[in-house]
Amino acid sequence: MKKKVIVAGHICLDITPVFQEKKATHLGEILSPGKLVNVGNADVHTGGCVANTGLAMKFFGADVSLMGKIGTDPFGEMIGNILKSYGAEKGLLVSKRESTSYSVVLAVPGIDRIFLHNPGTNHTFCADDVPRKDLEEAALFHFGYPPLMRSMYERDGEELLKLMKRAKECDTATSLDFAAIDEDAEAGSTDWRFILERVIPYVDILVPSVEELCYMLDRERFREWQERAAGRDITENLDIDEDVKPLAERCMQMGAKILLIKCGAPGIYYQTASRQSLKKVGKKLGLDVNNWADRCGFEKSYVPEQVLSGTGAGDTCIAAFLTALLDGYSPEMAVHMAAAAGACCVGAYDALSGLKPFADLERKIQGGWEKIG
Repeated sequence: MKKKVIVAGHICLDITPVFQEKKATHLGEILSPGKLVNVGNADVHTGGCVANTGLAMKFFGADVSLMGKIGTDPFGEMIGNILKSYGAEKGLLVSKRESTSYSVVLAVPGIDRIFLHNPGTNHTFCADDVPRKDLEEAALFHFGYPPLMRSMYERDGEELLKLMKRAKECDTATSLDFAAIDEDAEAGSTDWRFILERVIPYVDILVPSVEELCYMLDRERFREWQERAAGRDITENLDIDEDVKPLAERCMQMGAKILLIKCGAPGIYYQTASRQSLKKVGKKLGLDVNNWADRCGFEKSYVPEQVLSGTGAGDTCIAAFLTALLDGYSPEMAVHMAAAAGACCVGAYDALSGLKPFADLERKIQGGWEKIG
């Protein structure tokens, strides 16, 4: 019998205009005031952690329940119909007072994605929206994107802390992902370092991106990264030992037990705690503590067949990692699967169309799939 999983948090509708294949070196080549830009058909899919990570885990074979909040507007109806086509709509909460969240994703070839985002109903998602009885039945609870959910970061993250504590009380393993933070928005002025200090002790599996993590823990260093990147992708210029490992160590000191840091196209950094610390992971997960203890390393990305958009790559990477962990894979193989899923995802405009089953990914890995760099 498969272990039950809950994926909860942020959900939205992603609208992605398809740009011409010609690569640009800076945004001004494509978008400037008064310019008419011809694009192709819009790719319209569900987005956010709930849809991207949850449906990807379902694709990889996990027994997943999805919990997110939508409105009664046309965007909400579209999300409901999409999830219904996957048989995954039962956990949706419908609000009559707020609008459904949506993003316009500008995936210009050669330039990192730009998101125009309306959080909508996600701002009111709260701990009580996740029934305790469902947590008691789940082996793993994954929550995503609190920086885009006001109720989760206001009052120093009180609601997020309540949610993670409740899951741990049910002996359910907990997993937490974040999202990019708009410095000019309310979330940008939040003391995220303090929130992480409060919440991470109740998180078993922490899966942030390196940019999100640095912004939350060390904004001065993040500013240095931005200056070094000079408008390009920050991850292109990171040094694993000098830039990534210090952030990882701070997370481990805060109480993280299994840490996966997404470092963009270069790859993934991972680190695990001691055997004693891993014993605190929810027992229903069935983690092989001896096999997972005291590991660390950097996994380079696999070379993708094509690159159309990075939308959802981080989420599907997490989905593969969590599914592999649930299925009893070794730490090294779980990270291999995570990197493989990310490489497949970028070959499509949405998060799911490019994915391949685990059996196909394993065959490709064993066949000597080429790495980047």
